[in-house]
Amino acid sequence: MYVCICNAVTDRQIRHAVRGGVVTFEQLRMQLPIARCCGRCEPHARQVLAQALAEEFPAMPSGAILPDSIPA
Repeated sequence: MYVCICNAVTDRQIRHAVRGGVVTFEQLRMQLPIARCCGRCEPHARQVLAQALAEEFPAMPSGAILPDSIPA
């Protein structure tokens, strides 16, 4: 399903990015052109990211609020 219509980003691409090591929304935006036009997709993209992380890392609660970046 399309998450970002403006840039044709799908939930499958987000899940693939998580399997490739993406763990924050900032990292996701660096890898995929998500929430770069109108921004209306950001809440849904964050939800798909959280679900994908919960599936990839079962110890993480599915409703966890994720930081925009990981401190260095």
